[in-house]
Amino acid sequence: MRKYIAVLACVLLGMPLFAKTIVLYHTSDTHGFFYPENGQGGAAALAAVLDKETEPYLLLDGGDFAEGTVETQRSKGLKAVKLMNRLHYDAATVGNHEFAFQDDGFDALLKQADFAVLAANLKDAQTNQYPKGVLPYKIFKVDGVKVAVIGLANQNPTKKTKKYTLSKPFPALKQALDEVEKQHPQVVVVLAHDSLADDRPGQPFYMGDIGRQLSGRVDVVLGGHAHKIFQNERRGGVLFAEGGSNFQNVTKVTVETDDKTGQVLASRSELIALDVAQTGENAKVKKYAEKLREKDVDEVIGQTAAALDKSTPMPGQKDSAVDDWVADATCRYAPADVCIHNTGGARVGLPKGNITRRDIISLYPFDNTVVTAQVSGEFLKKLVAGGLVPWNRLAYAGLSMTYRKTKNGKIKDLQIWVRGERLQADKQYTVSVNSYVAGGGSEGKLFKTLPAGAVQPAGTKTMRQVLEDDFKTGALVPPTTGRIIEK
Repeated sequence: MRKYIAVLACVLLGMPLFAKTIVLYHTSDTHGFFYPENGQGGAAALAAVLDKETEPYLLLDGGDFAEGTVETQRSKGLKAVKLMNRLHYDAATVGNHEFAFQDDGFDALLKQADFAVLAANLKDAQTNQYPKGVLPYKIFKVDGVKVAVIGLANQNPTKKTKKYTLSKPFPALKQALDEVEKQHPQVVVVLAHDSLADDRPGQPFYMGDIGRQLSGRVDVVLGGHAHKIFQNERRGGVLFAEGGSNFQNVTKVTVETDDKTGQVLASRSELIALDVAQTGENAKVKKYAEKLREKDVDEVIGQTAAALDKSTPMPGQKDSAVDDWVADATCRYAPADVCIHNTGGARVGLPKGNITRRDIISLYPFDNTVVTAQVSGEFLKKLVAGGLVPWNRLAYAGLSMTYRKTKNGKIKDLQIWVRGERLQADKQYTVSVNSYVAGGGSEGKLFKTLPAGAVQPAGTKTMRQVLEDDFKTGALVPPTTGRIIEK
């Protein structure tokens, strides 16, 4: 009877009678958020979703699992790998934060992983071979369907690596494809720690080029890094999907193949919010995750008068309350004309009410300190303009601006004020900024052009200590946003 109903359904829906369905579950940028935040997210909720799946599936991760919370910081990412092992991940690629604990830390992650670590563009610097524990791709059999998964690591590790080289992803992908196709897979998946958000009109990025140039050879691209959400995006017939960050969601991709020819008939993706009230939690995974919890960071260190959101509050405003607060706190610690904070450095917002040390570590897990420098107005203008694309990557105290964007994503009509006065190109300004940006981190490459000795330490406190100190004067009131306005 069931077989008859299935055949009838295929006829009515116009589907081949001999189709097979496989599922890909994808997370990325989980950053150690093992537990629900405000009722959403976490490993146990993901496990509960997987428990309900009736089709054969692969569980994949797009990287940046090794750093972001106190559990990952103190274990150098090993607790994240242990939890991924418990969840039975099939494969993961390498994000920039997998190198947060330098080469020794990365090596330890590889040794601990029970899942395949895939990175076609990552090789040993001395031998130019794939290191032990890293594969360019892996072919899985999923209910008899051959699924090739090719990994692409992010090319810019958080900490410089001496032991490994990270080459350009697109040429490495094409080389891996040539090898993969000799084994005649039915489905080809690219698992990359980069984002389609970086692909813009007039400024193409390799992620979009996968669809434009490799359609017919690649079926699905699962991205990350930018913490953006894309579902069912298409480039040249290739399906692209990204599911955000911090274990808040999981992307489910369904692929249908012709059982006779092996041809991909259809693919689609959907975002599943890990809303605990809807998904429930797997009891065994929850118990295991609790064993990994650090116990000494849940003391209350202060209060907020209202929530400090990570999202921008109004259309046209590109700054958020939490990012503005980090910039303001930097200025209170190291007064300057302009204080600069990279928005990627603040990973989450803060809730209303009691704030714990865990909250601050989750918000700012990095060990950056504060530095100061003398820069010209011309330098500031270039820095500001560069920080606006492809999305707002910098926040400021003491500086405000308005601007427009062209259809090609270029900045025009940029107007900048410092402490209420128009920016002057030939004037010198004092800036305070965290050591990551000043060291040339992804948002601060311009700082590398400053002469030797131009950047000086502002003190010994880490940014986390600076943020904690900001609670000592009473309940924190969210700053007013509107410092960055796109017209």
